[in-house]
Amino acid sequence: MKPSQPPPCRLNSTSKGMWDPNTSDVGKEKSNLTKAGDCGSVSVAFPLTMMITGMVGNALAIALVCRSYKKKENKRKQPFLLCISSLALTDLTGQLLTSPVVISVYWSNRQWSKVDPSGHLCAFFGFCMTAFGLCPLFIASAMAVERLLAIRTPHWYSSHMKTRATKTVLLCIWTSILAFAVLPLAGVGQYTLQWPGTWCFISAGGNPIPGNTFFATTFAFLGLMALSVTFTCNLATIMTLISRCKHKTSSLKPSKHWERITTETMIQLMGIMSVLFACWSPLLVMMLKMISSHTSVEHCKQSSVILSMELQKECNFFLTAVRLASLNQILDPWVYLLLRKILLRKVCQVANAISNCSKDGQKGEPIILEPEIRQTEA
Repeated sequence: MKPSQPPPCRLNSTSKGMWDPNTSDVGKEKSNLTKAGDCGSVSVAFPLTMMITGMVGNALAIALVCRSYKKKENKRKQPFLLCISSLALTDLTGQLLTSPVVISVYWSNRQWSKVDPSGHLCAFFGFCMTAFGLCPLFIASAMAVERLLAIRTPHWYSSHMKTRATKTVLLCIWTSILAFAVLPLAGVGQYTLQWPGTWCFISAGGNPIPGNTFFATTFAFLGLMALSVTFTCNLATIMTLISRCKHKTSSLKPSKHWERITTETMIQLMGIMSVLFACWSPLLVMMLKMISSHTSVEHCKQSSVILSMELQKECNFFLTAVRLASLNQILDPWVYLLLRKILLRKVCQVANAISNCSKDGQKGEPIILEPEIRQTEA
């Protein structure tokens, strides 16, 4: 479910103080009046609601995965459960580090200079946006590869895929991405305040900082590469499941358990792809577009009278793309674990009720989640 978003704000020339920490008090006061009039509909309730929803979802996901991880019947599923718990932990950490900053800026009437007069917080915020944006994408890719190996090569998977290997892969993902995200702090690229002045991110296009184009381009290509790997592996897994279902239909009648596993897994994988592409594709594609055309969102800081209708739409689209990318941290736990598990239980309850009613004088045998089905719950 897509949350309602506040309408985009139009900034006039008096809002320059929001971007420059060294702006005079008069400029800041004018900026306050400008935003109070033009952006009065923007409320702190928007980032606060997103933070609470994401924290609750990820915390519940971590708790449920930990409980499933301890069960003996889920031993073969432990690598996948480790990936899910790592994904939820990464999303939760990212929200805990960035959401309070955004809320503080909103409380300060959307003036970043009041919260971060030195500019160091902007670099930290950009680092968190980069690191905790790429990490979930690569963890999702690892999950897609893991599912592909488990479905297409079950014998090799059961004998070679150990939790130690999964932990090593996850550690390499975290370490590599954290090292990449720290490059602007070492002088390669730059994190700058972005329109409308409530967040910091990679400066893409039209920036003379050494290595800035390289860093922004690498970020976009890494994100698109992770999406491509996820899409390819999930598509191969779905095709394998469909092929097996047809084979079982031609050879012998497929069991209800197998049908349920196949349906549930395909819905899960399609949901994963849909959320990832919907949340991240717009931002990554727009970054590449700005880099190739040597433009940036700097023009969004100009007067709304100066900006053409096309440029205003571009600024609004960029802000929407960023919000979609942030929304991914909220949707991840519900798509990967919570919502699917709840729906599966509801289906089982309905099936039990139908089975009980269809047998006259006999108590229907309850449909329970066998170990092989419980393995797909996470």
